[in-house]
Amino acid sequence: MGKAGIKIVSDNRQVRHLYEILETYEAGVELKGTEVKSIREGKVNLRDGYAVLRGGELWLINVHISPYQTASLYFNHDPRRSRKLLLHRWEIRKLIGKVEQKGLTLVPTKMYLKRGLVKVEIALARGKKIYDKRETLKKRAEKREIERALKNY
Repeated sequence: MGKAGIKIVSDNRQVRHLYEILETYEAGVELKGTEVKSIREGKVNLRDGYAVLRGGELWLINVHISPYQTASLYFNHDPRRSRKLLLHRWEIRKLIGKVEQKGLTLVPTKMYLKRGLVKVEIALARGKKIYDKRETLKKRAEKREIERALKNY
């Protein structure tokens, strides 16, 4: 367990490399019973996922939640189905404006359990160019070198 009863189930670290994160939002997810059981076992992959605004609602697309092993095929869920994200209406309106005007993307960064409920952290992000990615890697390497030098000094 992390801070204040939060257990991180899945973390999408690749997002920080591919995108510049501007804002984050916490959203609930509309799930089926077998999905919740799989999530509690940590069988989630957020890597290819993204969020889309359709008809005034926010949908989580392409997030893979593995089928629950002990359930029968009849009761199990489709691993890559679209899942509705639960946000306040004013938050969705704010996101619609930003995504349409500035050409930003919504990507999931974390999935976690908070007081027994499944939550997803959605980031409003701008795609990085190749030279930005290289610059980030250079800065990280320089910072590591400085810390190493100070540690040995």
